[in-house]
Amino acid sequence: MSQSTLTGLGPLVRLALRRDRITLPIWIVVLALLGTATYGSYDAVFPSAADREALMSSLATSPALKVLYGPAFDLSNAGGFVAWRIGGFMALLTGVMAMLTVVRHTRAEEDSGRAELVRAGVVGRHGLLAAAVCVAIGASVVAGILQALALISAGAPAAGSLALGASCAACGAVFAAVAAVTAQLGSFSRTANGISFAVLGVAFMLRAVGDTSTGAAWVSWLSPLAWAQEVRAFVENRWWVLLLSLITAGVLLFVAVALADRRDIGMGLLVPRDGSPTAHRSLGSPLALAWRLQRGSLVGWLVAFVLMGLILGSLTGSLSGLLSGNKVATDIFTRLGGSHALEQAFIAAMLGVLGLGAAAYGVQAVLRARTEETEGRAEAVLAAAVSRWSWLGGHLLCAVVGSGFLVLVGAAAVGTTAAVTGSVAFGQTFASSLVQLPAVWVVTGVSALLVGLLPRLSVLSWVVAGIVLVISLWGPILNLPDSVLDISPFQHVPHLPGGTLTAIPLVVLSILAVALFGASAVGIRRRDIG
Repeated sequence: MSQSTLTGLGPLVRLALRRDRITLPIWIVVLALLGTATYGSYDAVFPSAADREALMSSLATSPALKVLYGPAFDLSNAGGFVAWRIGGFMALLTGVMAMLTVVRHTRAEEDSGRAELVRAGVVGRHGLLAAAVCVAIGASVVAGILQALALISAGAPAAGSLALGASCAACGAVFAAVAAVTAQLGSFSRTANGISFAVLGVAFMLRAVGDTSTGAAWVSWLSPLAWAQEVRAFVENRWWVLLLSLITAGVLLFVAVALADRRDIGMGLLVPRDGSPTAHRSLGSPLALAWRLQRGSLVGWLVAFVLMGLILGSLTGSLSGLLSGNKVATDIFTRLGGSHALEQAFIAAMLGVLGLGAAAYGVQAVLRARTEETEGRAEAVLAAAVSRWSWLGGHLLCAVVGSGFLVLVGAAAVGTTAAVTGSVAFGQTFASSLVQLPAVWVVTGVSALLVGLLPRLSVLSWVVAGIVLVISLWGPILNLPDSVLDISPFQHVPHLPGGTLTAIPLVVLSILAVALFGASAVGIRRRDIG
């Protein structure tokens, strides 16, 4: 690559950082705090040597937990527990951040037409791609450094903290390079993101298969997610494993540059098929069009919810054996789930996790309407005999119905495997999931409100969802005051099964959700489109 192809790299990096001045800091802060929250709770949850021995002998050998978290190398100390319990997810989330960043500043810029305007200036052919990769990898490195510093400040060993942070940063570099390749393949940002997440899903499955198989453990070494865990932070700190990630990232970036030289700006190498000159009868309404745009994403989420539900439900049978004598751990699950029966408390907590995931889908589905608007396609639809409300309402209805469907499907999966273990009946689990829906729709409604009234601030939807996620998952563990916990709508949901069903919170949350969607409808009718 000659120097001229990178002309304008500095200004392009600054432009990307300015545009991501809200989203990237949120990603980085959340990633930095995840490990610290888990590290700080270890001594309280497992205070004695007997508790830690039971942890290693029970949870660490569970096939379901190996699928979720990977192999446990040493759970006798807080650092090893963090590397097992949260390290894999931090690496995965760092990869997600990197992929979204690269596609947003490459393929999405081409979709909107801004890339062509930028390329008309004094900008090298690979300037946009290089800037996006630099920002994504730079954000991954900063997140890794802050993860390490946060753990060190919490009392963790410096070497292990740095190894864990470096493994997450290296994973981010790999998936930034993956997105750089998919941005050349897909002709639209959603295609590039879809391929990127498919690669991430395959990487997760390869790791899971290798970690749970005695005769094919080598399969996990095909996954960059496994490389992050094989660093074995806080245990062996195998720095050489990072070379696998760095070499892979370098090869993929070379491939991305080669592919970029073989295509025209605005077009991917995978050319989409030409559509029919006339729309099918099934696309004769704004709702049908919204469903057509949303269905692929919903199917992907649906598969993830089924798998996650089956895994979570399978854990209930072995839970009591591990924590039956651990009062602190039992109390934490009680605060998360609201029941004095450990299995029921665990099911209630996992239904809350499904609710949080469904809320994230709802936010994504609502923001799809904003994407259609910013990329100019909504204007073409509204030029026909289509009202603004019916256009936006189609996307909102897909978000509401889709998020509710995910909760129910996930609960059915949890209930199926929980019933097999004999811990909680299927009907009890499925019925208990219904109380999550008002909270899910409140978070979705906030996103709808921003899109309808304050579209330029619609990115704050993810900020709200992130705050709700952090408070809901880690607030009870960290014993945050009730005034902070009450910020999350999920805190007001009756904790079923096992808790007391109270109608008033559900009614209030439902009214709030309706009000948010109503305000969105009023806003979309009064503001400019685009």
